[in-house]
Amino acid sequence: MITLSPLRPADAEAHLAGEDEQLVRWLSGGPGTREGVDAYIRHCEEQWATAGPLRAFGVRAGAEGTLAGTIDLRFAAEGLTRGQVNVAYGLYPAWRGRGLATRAVLLVCRYAAGAGSKEAVIQVEPENAASMAVARRSGFTPGGQRFTEDGTLLDRYVRDLRAPGVNGPATT
Repeated sequence: MITLSPLRPADAEAHLAGEDEQLVRWLSGGPGTREGVDAYIRHCEEQWATAGPLRAFGVRAGAEGTLAGTIDLRFAAEGLTRGQVNVAYGLYPAWRGRGLATRAVLLVCRYAAGAGSKEAVIQVEPENAASMAVARRSGFTPGGQRFTEDGTLLDRYVRDLRAPGVNGPATT
């Protein structure tokens, strides 16, 4: 079982301990520091408090709610059109390969649909086979490619959030 809840200051140590080369490469772009993680979590809290375009969740596993990774929604971001939401996720090494990322993506899709988004988008570098597999298992289909402003090529995967079953039960 997993649950999603907003990131909180108490998550900083677990996040830093769980960070590895893959998270740095595919998600954050550089190794985290305590100061940087604390600032990011404060920013996430501000976004929640002000209904900003970012919703960052901790992916929590088991009855204890152990932080297993993060997943976030961006309701406004480079490469999105009106009604689209970007989904980005990363699990810590000890939690990979258990289907948690797929379940987390399904949960945030329900949240995004409830918030009025029409389509979810996962943007993945072509070499990131694990993330592409999560997108496919979560019901996303290929939606072309695009280059970011810095020239990075991304494969896009999209999922219609208005489709039947998207707003099903909120636990998995």
